[in-house]
Amino acid sequence: MSTNIERRAGLFRAALAGALASALFSGAAAAQTSDLVDRATLRVCADPADMPLSNEKGEGFENKIADLLGKDLGIPVTYTWFPDSTGFYRMTLGIKRCDVKLGVTQGADPFLNTNAFMRSTSVLMTKKGGPLEGVDSLSDERLKDKKIGVVAGTPPADYLLKNGLMGTARPYNLFVDRRHYSPAEEMIKDIKSGEIDAGVFWGPIAGYYAKQAGDIATVPLVKEKGGPAMIYRFTFGVRPGEDHWKHRLNDFISKNQDEINKILAEYNVPLVDEQDKPIAVSQ
Repeated sequence: MSTNIERRAGLFRAALAGALASALFSGAAAAQTSDLVDRATLRVCADPADMPLSNEKGEGFENKIADLLGKDLGIPVTYTWFPDSTGFYRMTLGIKRCDVKLGVTQGADPFLNTNAFMRSTSVLMTKKGGPLEGVDSLSDERLKDKKIGVVAGTPPADYLLKNGLMGTARPYNLFVDRRHYSPAEEMIKDIKSGEIDAGVFWGPIAGYYAKQAGDIATVPLVKEKGGPAMIYRFTFGVRPGEDHWKHRLNDFISKNQDEINKILAEYNVPLVDEQDKPIAVSQ
């Protein structure tokens, strides 16, 4: 009789311990995604026409990184499309239509930033085999009196001014609708035609279009000092207060950094380490 009672008590304790462990595990797992509105899909906020970052066809490097993240989470990727301009956060993450924006500058309000997944810089574009190929600083004497393309109102414009190059510079528009006009492609076309001698542009975009052009060389500008920052960190952006989700994304970035770098390298994105040295990625 006592043996039966002891056996049942043992089974009860084992069942209780199992239930408790299961509850704790479920609670921990839920905590990892407790910030998400929809746990069944990875809901990404993205620009529908912003190559090489993203587009509706899924051709950008942010699209490829989103696919990698969805695979890691074991859920399908869906998108909320909105132009990456004024009102982006308010109309996407802000009203909970999606749960993550890939490619947010570190410190950008009102996002909560993850750890950085890339650090990149502007580049100098020149003709391959031309007299300016290999120039790696805007203070290089070979640029004197040359006509250099630059996007007005960006940090490189400050360095052109500082180095006495603004007098012959050709400005390109900063605020454009990328569906209808691409200043990077326009600048490359002007370099190829001889309209300008060189161009300075944001590396992740310039690298992609220079690679497509075939005969345009790009050199990361990492030596410029004494002016505005030219090198920026990029993160994933989530809603403020969603710390569990942020930590889960940090885990993904840490675990998959090499694969992320390979994706970026396919698009000719210039990557820079914490010592401002270009990162060579083997593909």
